[in-house]
Amino acid sequence: MAKKCVHKGCGKTYENEDEACVYHPGPPVFHEGQKGWKCCEPRVLTFDEFLNIEPCTTGKHSEIDDTPAPEPTKNATTEVPNDTPVSLGSLEEALPAPVPRLPTNTTQTATAKPPASPAPPPEDEDDDPSLPIPEGQSCKRKGCGQSYSGDSSRSGENCVHHPGVAVFHEGSKGWSCCKRRVLEFDEFMRIEGCKAKDKHLFVGSAKKAGEEKLDSVRHDYYQTGTTVTASLYLKKIDKEAAIVEFKQTNVNLDLPTTDSKRYRSDFPLYAAIKPAESKFRILGTKLELTLVKADGTSWPVLRSDDRPTGEMIQVGRAGRV
Repeated sequence: MAKKCVHKGCGKTYENEDEACVYHPGPPVFHEGQKGWKCCEPRVLTFDEFLNIEPCTTGKHSEIDDTPAPEPTKNATTEVPNDTPVSLGSLEEALPAPVPRLPTNTTQTATAKPPASPAPPPEDEDDDPSLPIPEGQSCKRKGCGQSYSGDSSRSGENCVHHPGVAVFHEGSKGWSCCKRRVLEFDEFMRIEGCKAKDKHLFVGSAKKAGEEKLDSVRHDYYQTGTTVTASLYLKKIDKEAAIVEFKQTNVNLDLPTTDSKRYRSDFPLYAAIKPAESKFRILGTKLELTLVKADGTSWPVLRSDDRPTGEMIQVGRAGRV
């Protein structure tokens, strides 16, 4: 009898319990907008990138979730022993005199509204009947999780899913398409879908004829004293066909996507790098380059043909206060 593996990052249907399972053994980690897994290093910003982080451990499938619970957040508190005298008088003397507040013009005060959730990208409505569906293929709609059983008739399907995007705000987790919010990641993954369709979406539509050539893609970067980490935003890069070649002053790129787009560039860099020590990662929404500086120069821009903006570029990670 087929079973479904509950390991994080796997979720496959299996019959042989000795079959290899590639998964994340650690709990998810969400901190200051970054998302990742405690068991491995990659940290990303969007939920789709988080779901595309490649599992780091090989084991066996299981119906029992043995992922450790996330560590509770410890609030920093200052404890004062009961027998310690506290002089409020000295505290008042140390504080500066209060500054009187000026009247506020209420007609110019606007109520700040929280930023609206980003609109989800358009999805295919139905599977193309000419495309084969691999047995065990999971439904592409978020929150569904059903797998293709091999039934070509596909009668009686009911796809209950979330058409919106994941929303993480101040510890709460939910979907933009419905109101429920939870605190734990496992609870978030179990939030029942709020919209139903009569068929699942396993493979989507066929690729359109022709290939769209992209002249440019959006990019940003941050740096330390020794490296520059650059992000080139391009969705659905074909990992098997992509070419990334590091040169001393440029990066040769040939990035085809699975939805018939292609970005080719002799990407010019602001300063020289060490090609042998530089590396890259392909994620669901971008190409991430880790460029090792040849001389430790601070880069005001990423590309040599970019105009300096005068903005301060973060060097390293901000320390905690």
